[in-house]
Amino acid sequence: MKKFLKVLLILSVMPLTACGQTETKDLALTVYSPNSEGLINACIPLFEEKTGIKVDLIQAGTGDLMKRIAAEASDPSCDVMFGGSQINYFTQKDLFQNYVSGNDKNLPAAFQNKAGYATSYVLDGRCLIVNKQLIGDVVVKSYADLLKPELKGKISAGDPSNSSSAFNQLSNQLAVMGGYESDTAWKFVEDLLKQVNCEMASGSSAVYKSVADGEKLVGVSYEDPCVQLVKDGANVEVVYPTEGTIFNPSCAGIVKDAKHLDNAKKFIDFIITSEVQNILGSSLTNRPVLADAKVGSYMTPIKDITTVVEDTDYVFAHKADIIKRYKDLYASLA
Repeated sequence: MKKFLKVLLILSVMPLTACGQTETKDLALTVYSPNSEGLINACIPLFEEKTGIKVDLIQAGTGDLMKRIAAEASDPSCDVMFGGSQINYFTQKDLFQNYVSGNDKNLPAAFQNKAGYATSYVLDGRCLIVNKQLIGDVVVKSYADLLKPELKGKISAGDPSNSSSAFNQLSNQLAVMGGYESDTAWKFVEDLLKQVNCEMASGSSAVYKSVADGEKLVGVSYEDPCVQLVKDGANVEVVYPTEGTIFNPSCAGIVKDAKHLDNAKKFIDFIITSEVQNILGSSLTNRPVLADAKVGSYMTPIKDITTVVEDTDYVFAHKADIIKRYKDLYASLA
């Protein structure tokens, strides 16, 4: 009788243990991300609080994480890739599975998930940064303004062949000054090289830092660190060229055969809710993708910026050609 009761007790406990294990598994999610600590801290703890789902976070560079996802394809450890430019997803689409959030329809049409597997959540824009104290009466509102004689030798720019942000600036200039293959657009690039005396900054951070430090009057840069300088009280202004600014989205996607698919979908839904987008816009310098999201006083609302959609297919396919033409042009002037 005692043996029977002992077996009965064990059997009665086993389902509870199994149920507990299943419940834990159902409340799990593995996220790979190259994002900054600020962006991570703004999203993941709140997601855990709202859903009860425990996130296992792996942080590394975008390239390394994409390679890891590819290596794990037969038995994926990752459920969601949270970060990386759109082009990373487009060129490695076999790593991801289709999911279009119900919230996606609220995003601007240009940034909606038309591919089916890459959800935009923040935008990275190209811009100019101006030292307000030293610029004096010189008006800088456009790319064309950079060619003013008063600015010769007083502009900081990066090397598109060595810096991704500098290449993004080059592609923006070409797109809005006539087209990627336009002689008119390339003439502008030539004139700008002459304006900077073919002296290129050592890196992307050197561009905006040189303006903040008063070494240069204007920098050809990108939004996030420039807005951070404004937020921190530096005497600089962020200018979006009147010819047009390209914003490239950072994306998130669900890994193919994700083990926690339902939770992965919840995460994708979550990062483009108005609540999260308002947090990103009002507390960070990462621009939210939702057009009507709140942004801090240090950030220009996107509705007040002339925006241009980049031909990402063309730029990716012809990036090497663009860089070669630039290097040949530089060599002819240096």
